[in-house]
Amino acid sequence: MAVMTTRSCPCGLPETYENCCGRFLLQPRTRSAGGTPLGTAAAPTAEALMRSRYSAFVRRDAGYLLRTWHPRTRPERLDLDPRMRWTGLEILGTTEGSAFHSTGTVTFRASYRGGSLHERSRFERVDGAWVYVDGDFLD
Repeated sequence: MAVMTTRSCPCGLPETYENCCGRFLLQPRTRSAGGTPLGTAAAPTAEALMRSRYSAFVRRDAGYLLRTWHPRTRPERLDLDPRMRWTGLEILGTTEGSAFHSTGTVTFRASYRGGSLHERSRFERVDGAWVYVDGDFLD
């Protein structure tokens, strides 16, 4: 009997990548098992966007990171270190950032081989879509 394996989402939620952050990151030409185009959905909350951006860092998807960065603060380019190995994401808290808000923050700890990053990120809606604005590093 064959054993099916699924890849869990890098963001840490108990979903497959395709059913979790892949809904936002994957190219529109990719389709789910049911035929629905993947990568065409917008993150519904600031936390969902934060999780999808973490997954983009894990997968070194600079294009997605730039597309989901506020135009006011977005760099011209983003060079991701191919040696960086992200190992986990822990959401420590959120304020606002739901479907009913226009701003929100997500405090998180992202672990990588050799350390961790503790940040409070700010998000805003631009044309109805959540985007990353900036963040403060915390101790």
